[in-house]
Amino acid sequence: MQKKLLTQDQLIVLLKNRDESSFNYLYDNYSAALYGVILRIVIFKDDADEVLQDVFVKIWNSTAQYDTSRGTLYTWMLNIARNSAIDKLKSKTFQNNLKNQSIPDFVNNNVSLSVHQPDHFHEIQNIVNKMKDDFKDIINKSYFEGFTQQEISDKMNIPLGTVKTRTRAAFVELRQLLKEFKL
Repeated sequence: MQKKLLTQDQLIVLLKNRDESSFNYLYDNYSAALYGVILRIVIFKDDADEVLQDVFVKIWNSTAQYDTSRGTLYTWMLNIARNSAIDKLKSKTFQNNLKNQSIPDFVNNNVSLSVHQPDHFHEIQNIVNKMKDDFKDIINKSYFEGFTQQEISDKMNIPLGTVKTRTRAAFVELRQLLKEFKL
C-alpha cells in the first residue's frame, strides 16, 4: 500500500491540530535527514539517537510556534536538530564521556551518514555547494558541522568579525537560493 503524500501546508495544519498520524508521517519522511545532520555534529550513534528523539519531542511540542513566513517546515526542523546537537556537544555529560572514551571506542562509534536521507537534505547541500567557496565553507562549518563563529575564526585563521559578516551574507544568499528552488 502506497502512503499518501502530504503537502507542507497539509502537514502543518495536521501538526498544529495535534494529529498523531502527522507526527508519524513527519518522522517517517524527515528523521533520516535530521539524523544525518545530528550525526555529523555529535559523531556518536548513541548520542545522535538520543538527540533525534529529543528533536522530535521539541518539534511536536513547538509546532504552535512555527511561522511559515520565516521559512519552510524542513528548515525550521533542521534548525531545531542542529541546535539540539550543538547543545548536546556543549553538555557536561557529553564532554565528560568524550574525555573518558578510549581511542578504539571512538573509532568504532564514529558512524558515517545514512544514505537514506530525504531529497531536501541533498538539495540543500547541492545548493550550498554551488555557492562561492567562502560562503560554502562558512555554512558547512557553522550549520552542518556545528562550529561556533569563534571556532570557525580559529580554524580558518580569519578575524571573528569577518566570520560574522560572511555568515550573515552567506545566509542571505542561501535564503534567496532556497526561495528560488522553493525549499
